[in-house]
Amino acid sequence: MVEKKLYRSEKNRMIAGVCGGLAEYFDVDPVVVRLLWVVFTFFIGSGILLYILACIIMPNEKDVVY
Repeated sequence: MVEKKLYRSEKNRMIAGVCGGLAEYFDVDPVVVRLLWVVFTFFIGSGILLYILACIIMPNEKDVVY
């Protein structure tokens, strides 16, 4: 069984790869994650701050050791 790792994507990157990495982790389309993130940002208001925190906390795909 392969262990899933959460990381910022190098392939599905628009800004920093956070949404692409989440999409790969949950095995969904990155566009869906990006749309949900935008909706979350507009209605909740803390999406930009969470994106910046995730960008700082999540490692790059090339830095993850399998």
